[in-house]
Amino acid sequence: MTDGWIGGAGTGPVTDREGRPHRALNPFDDGSDPARDPHARPADEPPTDVPVLVAPVDAGPRDPVGTHADPGPDDAERGTAVPGPPARRAPVPFWSRRATRVVGGAVLPLLLLAAWQYVTTAGLVAPYQLPSPASVWGAAVDLAGRGDLATHVAISVQRVLLGFALGGGVALVVAAVVGLSRVGDVLLAPTLAAIRAVPSLAWVPLLILWMKIGEDSKVTLIAIGAFFPVYTTVAAALRHVDPQLVEAGRAFGLRGATLFRSVQLPAVLPSVMSGLRLALAQAWLFLVAAELIASSMGLGFLLTDSQNNGRVDRILLAIVLLALMGKLTDSIVALAEKQLLRRFA
Repeated sequence: MTDGWIGGAGTGPVTDREGRPHRALNPFDDGSDPARDPHARPADEPPTDVPVLVAPVDAGPRDPVGTHADPGPDDAERGTAVPGPPARRAPVPFWSRRATRVVGGAVLPLLLLAAWQYVTTAGLVAPYQLPSPASVWGAAVDLAGRGDLATHVAISVQRVLLGFALGGGVALVVAAVVGLSRVGDVLLAPTLAAIRAVPSLAWVPLLILWMKIGEDSKVTLIAIGAFFPVYTTVAAALRHVDPQLVEAGRAFGLRGATLFRSVQLPAVLPSVMSGLRLALAQAWLFLVAAELIASSMGLGFLLTDSQNNGRVDRILLAIVLLALMGKLTDSIVALAEKQLLRRFA
């Protein structure tokens, strides 16, 4: 007998590891020589009629249940995974859709315009007190035809942007000193809080005395208005920066201005952008007071000149233009805020 062989009908006896035959357990054992049986195989060899699945060498991690389609027969033979359909994106809520925001934002202005038109055409208010929308549009066309409307808008935008840039830049520096330094907080915060309470018109005679009549006094007044929103929000945000984040920056060798630029400023970037948007709105508010300083051009001048001449239609035109320009500049800053927060925050 040959040790360790298992065969079909007519093969040799079955033996264990010690060479002892198990004839009673082998119904096909007739005592013949296993070497003559072409179907004989070693005992430790798996049967050839049982399929053995071997995973490919470069097979990646198993996919979670439900993310891929069931593999077909060809894919099972090749050992390759079948990519399923892409994951579904969560539906955008109705009130968060861009179209909904645009249409919804236009509803209230259109309702106000319709109410304005109804009040004026029905004679509920005298025309010299509230001109119709058509009269305001006619005043805009008249000023645009003479080239004055574009000049008024351009001069006002230039003053607002210059004052906003000057006031916002200085506010960031002062806010960094007050928000990061205990000494700066003690020395500067009380005085700045008192100056913030001074009305805008109170600065006009002082600026005329110091800077005379010119663009410098106007831009400075707008810069004062743009300074405090940025200073207040950024200084408060810097006081509440996560100390562990600061310690992590110091562990990487960051100190002083480098630490502020690389760690602390990105941490308070949302507050910085909110302060800049408030500062821009404040700059438009201070524009009218700034253009009271012996100005001959600008939307603030158009307001005061129309008041002196009794042109209520031009007064309303100046108010509408201030609102539109303020909204336009705020939308530009909001777009920049979205991009910066996506990249740095």
